[in-house]
Amino acid sequence: MTTTLRPTQPLRHHGDGARSRTYEVRVNSRHVGTLELSIASGSRPWVGLIRDLRIEEPDRRRGRGTVAALAAEEVLRGWHCTCVAVSVPADAREALRMAESLGYRETGRVMVKELPAGPPALPDGSRGRAMTPAEFDAWLEPAVVAYGRNLTAPGMTAEQGVAASRAEHARMLPAGRETPGASFHVLEGPGGGVLGTLWVGERDLPGRGPVPYVYDVEVAPGHRRRGHGRSLMLLAEHAALAAGARSLGLHVSEGNTPARRLYESLGYRDTSVNAIKQLI
Repeated sequence: MTTTLRPTQPLRHHGDGARSRTYEVRVNSRHVGTLELSIASGSRPWVGLIRDLRIEEPDRRRGRGTVAALAAEEVLRGWHCTCVAVSVPADAREALRMAESLGYRETGRVMVKELPAGPPALPDGSRGRAMTPAEFDAWLEPAVVAYGRNLTAPGMTAEQGVAASRAEHARMLPAGRETPGASFHVLEGPGGGVLGTLWVGERDLPGRGPVPYVYDVEVAPGHRRRGHGRSLMLLAEHAALAAGARSLGLHVSEGNTPARRLYESLGYRDTSVNAIKQLI
């Protein structure tokens, strides 16, 4: 039997090298599943994404998903991608085993917390407030550079990482501090000093739709290892609840054990596993 990918729409170009297309997975011309391929906006070298790979129940556990993933990698090679990223539901054991067998390396996890009915109390003397325009301007460039250092595409230089980060921030914050759906906060201590900063935006999560999402949380130098990271995460809950949300998401990088322990202690649970593979 021959497993192939059949496009279901024209190739869509989104600018800055980004593109996407949806496909049917077929076995001898019979429909057995679907997937979407895309190139991440602003990435250099280009990072391909495999999204929503689904095999219909009667055809599962027959290797269809594995062959479809390999066929998808060939398409991405043709798009000149040097690596491919996937996001797999944390409870999809077979899909996680398949990704591991195909050589994907975990880079992090998306975690979600179901929020309480009311905002949690901040530590005595601490308070949150909106970031001022001047504070936003001072925050933005270091945030771009810090995120660029964390990008994990194989072969990506430090300069390419920062360039990709800059493009991603420009896409997500077209109106800067005033971008709809984004909020920027400062945590202050008893004396009014800044203890840390916080960016809460919005992200579509599978099965949940748009969810408030912690994109950046940073304890100020000189105030670290004093529990202020927890306070900033409680402040994020305040922001999400004020927006009428009932859950809050975030991403934790693989190997960042202190952050993972903090999030787990606050009630966050894994919802998906992100992984990447170099295309040779």
